[in-house]
Amino acid sequence: MAERRYYLGLISGTSADGIDAALVSFAPRMQIHAAHTFAYPAAIREQVLELSQASARITPDDLARLDTAIGRAFADAAEQLIERSGLARAQIAAIGSHGQTLRHNPGDALAYSMQLGDPNQIAERCATTTVADFRRRDVAAGGHGAPLMPAFHAALLHSADEDRAVLNLGGIANLTLLPRSGPVRGFDTGPANGLMDAWCALHRGLPFDANGELAGSGAIDNALLAALYADPWFAMPPPKSTGRDQFHLDWLRAAIGARAIAVADVQASLCELSALSVADALRASAPATRRLLVCGGGVHNPVLLRRLQAHLPDVTVASTAVFGLDPDFVEAAGFAWLARETLAGRAGNRCEVTGARGPRVLGAIYAAG
Repeated sequence: MAERRYYLGLISGTSADGIDAALVSFAPRMQIHAAHTFAYPAAIREQVLELSQASARITPDDLARLDTAIGRAFADAAEQLIERSGLARAQIAAIGSHGQTLRHNPGDALAYSMQLGDPNQIAERCATTTVADFRRRDVAAGGHGAPLMPAFHAALLHSADEDRAVLNLGGIANLTLLPRSGPVRGFDTGPANGLMDAWCALHRGLPFDANGELAGSGAIDNALLAALYADPWFAMPPPKSTGRDQFHLDWLRAAIGARAIAVADVQASLCELSALSVADALRASAPATRRLLVCGGGVHNPVLLRRLQAHLPDVTVASTAVFGLDPDFVEAAGFAWLARETLAGRAGNRCEVTGARGPRVLGAIYAAG
């Protein structure tokens, strides 16, 4: 029987721009053998983005159908990646599926984090053990259920020679702090690409601001930037996490108010908000950091990276690619790693990051058959 030493990770982030899939092995060192981003069917993406607005409403039947549809889309992505890789399914120990976050509110009296993408669909279609629902056990233990990548970042990117941080620029930005010695910490810093993508789609009909061209053509509106950054969420201490239910177009429109601001100037201000909130959080929480390793879709936005470097002149800002980790698939690889930890009975959270009462084995296991 073929050795089951490969793990497949799946995630669609808060940008909802597609399903990232990575096929990974971890011994003797981590290696990504195949990876691809599979576009969502247009109807699914439109519904996810619509439901991200605070005013959105959905019936129980529609929610159940969307859960099934996303699960099937994730199963399709897994099947296609396995076929592209040339590996036999018998070589894959498990699939780790994060799903699609629809709502995330760990601060509620009845705290919750909701990810859609029925893992039964994945386990059944792929005939492979599937691990999913990673966040809710941490939430049940009093944590935020996010961010979950710091344990993975620490395993791969910690250095005894320098203080580092890892920055994921997805729909939301989050930091992992990796000091030479001492505890690993991590938290969300605010919006990264999510609002910029939504604004670009609304006014240019494009899913994202390619190469930061729209932001680069505008000027920062300082009054708008101040209004956005005055949101009390930014001043909250860690542990903290957020999502589209906090930072969405209605939130942006409320800050713009009745003012007439050029489309490009709003985009430039959103880009500056992302860079400034990250830089301020890093300076406040880990001032000795000398290297910031960036992953996620924002790594392809040169305007955003330039603004980050401008705010952090004493820090080397570079892609995770310099250490052999493809910046587009760090999270997908991370959920493959979390599936491995779950099957081994090891904790996948960092309670000093999420605020949970202690380490917890994360996720539910859906057997192959």
